[in-house]
Amino acid sequence: MCGIAGYTHVSHPFLPEKIYQAVASILHRGPDDQGAWQSSAVSLGATRLRVIDTASGGQPLSSEDNDYALVFNGEIYNHAELRTELIALGHRFRTSCDTEVVLRAFMQWDTACIEKLRGMFAFAAWRESRRRLVLARDRMGIKPLYYAFVGRDIYFGSEMKAIFCHPEVPRHIDLNALDAYLGVNYVPGARTLAAGIQKLMPGSFLTWNDGKISQHSYWKIDRADLSAHTSLADSTAKLDYLLTQSMKDHLAADVPVGIWLSGGMDSSTVLHYASQQSSTPLKTFSITFNGREFNEAPQLREMAARYSTEHYELDLGPETVTPASIVELAYYADEPNADAGAVPVWHLSKMSAKHATVALSGEGADELFGGYITYLADKYARRARWIPGGVRRISLNSANRLPASNKKIGLDYKLQRFLQGTLLDERSSHVFWNGTFSQLQRKDLMMSYDGTHLLKLLATIPATGDVRRFMAFDQAYYLPDNLLVKVDRMSMAHSLEVRPAFLDHRIVEFAATLPADYCIRGRNLKLLLRNLMRDKLPQSILAKKKQGLDIPVHDWLRGHLKPLLLDTLNQKTVEESGIISWLYLEPLIKLHMERKANYGYHLWGMLMLFLWIRQWGIQCNQDLQAPEAALTDFSVASA
Repeated sequence: MCGIAGYTHVSHPFLPEKIYQAVASILHRGPDDQGAWQSSAVSLGATRLRVIDTASGGQPLSSEDNDYALVFNGEIYNHAELRTELIALGHRFRTSCDTEVVLRAFMQWDTACIEKLRGMFAFAAWRESRRRLVLARDRMGIKPLYYAFVGRDIYFGSEMKAIFCHPEVPRHIDLNALDAYLGVNYVPGARTLAAGIQKLMPGSFLTWNDGKISQHSYWKIDRADLSAHTSLADSTAKLDYLLTQSMKDHLAADVPVGIWLSGGMDSSTVLHYASQQSSTPLKTFSITFNGREFNEAPQLREMAARYSTEHYELDLGPETVTPASIVELAYYADEPNADAGAVPVWHLSKMSAKHATVALSGEGADELFGGYITYLADKYARRARWIPGGVRRISLNSANRLPASNKKIGLDYKLQRFLQGTLLDERSSHVFWNGTFSQLQRKDLMMSYDGTHLLKLLATIPATGDVRRFMAFDQAYYLPDNLLVKVDRMSMAHSLEVRPAFLDHRIVEFAATLPADYCIRGRNLKLLLRNLMRDKLPQSILAKKKQGLDIPVHDWLRGHLKPLLLDTLNQKTVEESGIISWLYLEPLIKLHMERKANYGYHLWGMLMLFLWIRQWGIQCNQDLQAPEAALTDFSVASA
């Protein structure tokens, strides 16, 4: 696992020291080794966290004649098979690491090699004789890759920090992306909050050839007609096989490996299958919330005892989650993420890194197999819309008068969000359940409104169909642009590699063939996965309602985090930004502090936004729109 950075210099002065500054900005991603490779046209840099072949495999890696050079971030689980194939074709290897397999695969097959790779990765490959750079990203977007164009040059990195270190790259906020962020708590698709800095979309690669670029998709999920599907029993057996194979791959490492254990079905499934493949006791890492209604300590301790793991826990409370830790977290988050679940993931990563270098997690199971309560909300809202809108508005007004709960997500909050969502169209309500400000609210909140980006993405959701259309959207955007970003930044801040074992692309492709009622049947979520695990996990895990790893944000922003919030979101700062209406924001803060309403999630997103603006000196007084090349958001969003 590594961090990568680089840039071309055909239209800007060549400053050799710049690549070392870019690498230094992401040193936390790979503290074991750092290096650079430069020519007259390109500079490549990498940091390395040693996981496979710890004795060699330093980066950048180049061919014997220096015509090819590569920087690579990730893990290739089928590197041994590819190595055998390449040796048969005449290649000679100098290391045992998967990075060299990627280099020689690129030398042999050019961009066609990308489809052969099974794993999580982002890499940049350069060929000097052709003055050609290729950037590539894994199928599901597990590993990040950002890039920007200025003049004829391209700048790229595992994090935006590696691009911000170049003064020629402007730091302006993208108001279109800001609208999306305020609506769904993250920026979906190719855009970022920094105008002109883009994400390479999952399952795609980009080529830069002497100042000219092109983008290509190498993988899309086939969501064919499922009228003739296999039986539930056959599908269960298939998933069992795929999880077994995936776990063999994900446990491969030359360093200590652990499991993130939450007490829910997804992480417990990972633990079960990992235990079957491991000849030694596994380490498990968990977060608890003692004294809170969402504390999962009993379940996770039951699982740790069941599988005889070497178990570690950390309890989160005001003494642990300090204002200083939030500011530090915001720096490593790189771009704002309004998901308060980043806080426990930050502390979980910090604890895990003391005992392991690699951790397996359960990300992706909800999107693949239908695990979110929002999917039930989508179904119930369709029925609720038969009730006249006036009646629903009266009900919403009544719900808004309920006392504001201090619970993480209380009944008052659920009822208000649901009723408000029924007043929206189906596409908008789906993202509203987990979001914050509605489109109408954002028009009042933002000083200059441009909401076309999010609307274009929502338009990709088919107007009719079952729950799979919403699952497809979540797989395309919510998973890579929110959850996987959160896990990557929080874990790599502590030099910890996290592997989401459910996101083996063979499992993803299999899940896309499942009919809707194998995912959700009645009120039962993740039917197929639950059917697989019913004889493997205790009933206390199978029957448990999904909690989600989060913090009591409503309560804590009224308590020990209140000074940080009010210091960051003050009238002077907000008004000087020119992007947010203080007249709209101030009453929200007041209502929340007086416990007349719960706006904790709304205010958390604002807190993260303004910490980011302050940290990186983002200019908000003008909107530098991203170039047309950014309009590649739809590479994996077909339903």
